[in-house]
Amino acid sequence: MNEELMEQVKDLAQRVTRSTVAVVDTVTARGGFRGEELSTIGQLRDQCINLITLLEQADQEGVDSIEE
Repeated sequence: MNEELMEQVKDLAQRVTRSTVAVVDTVTARGGFRGEELSTIGQLRDQCINLITLLEQADQEGVDSIEE
């Protein structure tokens, strides 16, 4: 995968994961999920947070490698 395409994928992943977390938090605050759905919704939110963290680490490592 070329570098420009990889940057586009990373940017989209950042936006999608952050939007997903925001939607989950909003709907949860409004009581929009049934109890039996909460486990799945929580897993989805956790997966998004993990991906955000990985993307931020990758960005930081990219900055670190440029500075060396």
